[in-house]
This record gives sequence, structure tokens and C-alpha cells, in this order.
Amino acid sequence: MTPNNRKKLVVAHSTREGAPLHEIETNRALARWLAQILGLKFGGSYDPQRHVDRDLYLLPTQTLVGPAQALALNIKGPEDLWGGYVDHDFICTKAISHGLLSPEATAPEGWSPLFCEKVRNVVLDGLSVFALENARPAATHLLYSGPIRLKPIHACAGRGQEVIHSLDEFEALLARIDAAQLFKDGVVLEQDLHDVITHSVGQSFIGDHVFSYCGEQYLTKDGQGEDVYGGSNLIVVPGYYDDLLMLDLPDDVREAIEQAQVFDTAADEAYPGFYASRRNYDIAQGLDSNGQRRSGVLEQSWRMGGASSAEVAALQSFINNPGLKAIHVSSVETYVDQTLPADAIKVYRGPAENSDFLLKYVTVKSYDG
Repeated sequence: MTPNNRKKLVVAHSTREGAPLHEIETNRALARWLAQILGLKFGGSYDPQRHVDRDLYLLPTQTLVGPAQALALNIKGPEDLWGGYVDHDFICTKAISHGLLSPEATAPEGWSPLFCEKVRNVVLDGLSVFALENARPAATHLLYSGPIRLKPIHACAGRGQEVIHSLDEFEALLARIDAAQLFKDGVVLEQDLHDVITHSVGQSFIGDHVFSYCGEQYLTKDGQGEDVYGGSNLIVVPGYYDDLLMLDLPDDVREAIEQAQVFDTAADEAYPGFYASRRNYDIAQGLDSNGQRRSGVLEQSWRMGGASSAEVAALQSFINNPGLKAIHVSSVETYVDQTLPADAIKVYRGPAENSDFLLKYVTVKSYDG
């Protein structure tokens, strides 16, 4: 069954308990938009009583975790949702990008050393830590070659990250009252780069439609002045990565696409229970502490993300213009109250989780004029 089957209802599903209004409403807006594009009915937000025994096409806000959740939602495979499924929670986090310090280090159930081996050459230097007693040895190992970035594995939009320059700084962090819980939940320690460009590379499979994209994402200031995700500028093509690579692209973009492909293939091989119809990867390119250029996949997004609105706009463009070879689309998130730009498509306007105001919108431009 595909979402093109007219019996399917397109349904939004905010999976995070206590999710902020902007996340819920963005989810609903994209589900409604996608239903319109595909010629299907929009079923609103998922309701286990109202939607029982209905044939659904689900847009969850998070990657589905574990067979019980998938079974409860009647999700059998990638054709039933725009998003992804994993057997264990850590698989859909930053944690899988890096290996453990040693085979004796604490690891979550289902951990695959095979994945870490396969992606070693397409990620930055780093380690994943799941216990307080493993934290200091891991940091000592990495700080030898320069500053490191501490990233809680469940944080998103760049929140909660810290740059550590010395072992003394790390010792101060370990003395915090919440340190044991922080590392138990999972932390990535990764070499810190400067002058960074973050590329977004991905593919989506929606019914009979496949499209692939590359582009850059950028940061903005939220209401507290913190640097958070501000949007993505993408080039999207109908088809696969080979079709994307046929475009005239700079070498650094080609490198990012190729690294994303390695990461994507490794996930399929190392975690056989995994499937996803949205596969998005962030690749950072910048300079390390020695001034050497580095490029590596930071993390994956097998769920709705900041660039999802741009992807939906691209899909609409391809359906409306079957001969289109490529399209420029941009998703924008701004915390400054302003008028919607001309020709922009509003996704959300209202309060944010950490700010009084947030505006999300999409713009579409031709690729070749």
C-alpha cells in the first residue's frame, strides 16, 4: 500500500509527550499539505480511538522506536509513514556516529560495532559515552588533539552543546550534580571545528515519488540569544543520488553527498530492523584545531525535521511540473516578528518553546532560471 491509495488517511502524529505548540502545529500543517498534494484526505492528529482499523499514512514527529509502538500505530514498513523506525532508541540519535572508547565501555542494548567500523572514515573524530565512569578516559583521549564538543544525544537544533578546551574544564563538568544522569542518557564527545559549513543531504520516498537533495543549513538566534537551527537552502531533484550527482555541483558538496551515502548504507547493513522513508543527514565541513580541513557526518534525521517543509514544497513542484529536473527550495525559521515575505508559504506563526515568537515558512525558486 502507498499513500497514493485513496483509502489512506494522512495523519499527523506528535509523539513527544508535552511537545511545544509549534512542533504540533508544524506537524499538522505538513500533514495537511502533503494530503492535498497527494489527493488524499487529511485525518487530523492521530487518535487511537478515532483512527482504529483505518488505513493510515502517518507523519510522526519522532522516529518510531520498538515493535510495540509500530504495532500500536499499525506501521508495517516505510510505505506507511514519512519518517523512520528503529528497534532501539539510541539508533536514531547522534550516538551511532561514533564508537566506544573500548569494548569494555558501557553500551546500550542492540549496539552495533559494525556500524561504527563502516562509518569511521566519513565522521569526525569522536566517541560515544553511556556511563559516567567512561567519560573522563574518553575526554582525555580526545582532548589530546584539541577542543571537543559535548553533545547530549537526545538534544536537537544545537541545544545543550558545550565546547570543552581542557581536562580541567571537563573535570568541572563532571562535578555537576546532573553529570551522572547526563552521561547515562548518552553523550557524544566530538572534535570541535571552526569556520563550519553544515550540509544537508537526504532522500525521501513518498508513495511512487522519490527525490534527493543537498544544500546548506544555517543558524539563527532564538528569543534567549542562543544559536539554533534557522533554516536550510536545498537543491532537490526527482530521483536518486545518482540523479543529484549529475548536476554541476562543487567538490565539497559532492563529498558531503558521498559521505551521507556511506552512512545511509551502513545503517541498513548494521541495523537490519531499521527502515525509513525520510533519510536526512547533516555533514559538517570546517577546520580542526590544527587548521586542517575536515568533513564528516554529524547525525541522521529519520523523522520530520527543519527541512521537511522544503521537501514538501519540492514534491509539489515536481508533481505540478513533471518535466522539472531540479528546484531550489528553502525552509526558514525566524524568531523575529515580521511580515511573511512575498511568494513565501507560511508553515507556522506563533509562540515557540523557548521564545515568545516563531515564524516558519518556505520559498521556492527555479534551479536554472
